[in-house]
Amino acid sequence: MTTTIVPITSAHPAFDQVAALFDDYRAHYGQPSTPETTRSWLHDQLAQHRISAAAATRADRVCGFITVMIMPASLMLGTSWSIRDLYVAPSHRRSGIANALLQHVIHNARAAGAHRVSLQTETDNTPALTLYTDIGFQPVTGLELLNLTFERTRQDPGDTARTDRFHRVSIGEDVPGCGRTRLGAPASRSGTTAS
Repeated sequence: MTTTIVPITSAHPAFDQVAALFDDYRAHYGQPSTPETTRSWLHDQLAQHRISAAAATRADRVCGFITVMIMPASLMLGTSWSIRDLYVAPSHRRSGIANALLQHVIHNARAAGAHRVSLQTETDNTPALTLYTDIGFQPVTGLELLNLTFERTRQDPGDTARTDRFHRVSIGEDVPGCGRTRLGAPASRSGTTAS
């Protein structure tokens, strides 16, 4: 069966299939299934050009997808492509789809003059690690992955109206215990400035 890799935008006819598969991907990793919220989030990410996506299709059915972020490679004065998500529907695994999606991204990154393509996966995901190293990806030694995770006050991961435990302070707003903040001026008697 022929596999075709197509770029996906929020207006692409296959977008809804990709969004449904993206929801399956989230559920695969233990997140609650929220099809409409997932669709809305993915639509926003693509429309705002925060990520790019491509889908693998067979007989007009989406059977896998990959998402990528293009980031500055500051020291090299170039760009680096970061694969964020790669998922193949269980019924289509071990049939070359993940490899085709990866090769699509690698080809496009090379053609765009990117310095490198990076990805990450769990250390116990042996099938993925085997695929990635067979293609040529190598582990990065000497670096640690660090995260600062914010606690959410709402359960729905796609809720754009959420409130994190850290709140934004507007310039000129009264802040309890700090007085009125203004750009370049002390926000409190301790000399802290708001910016």
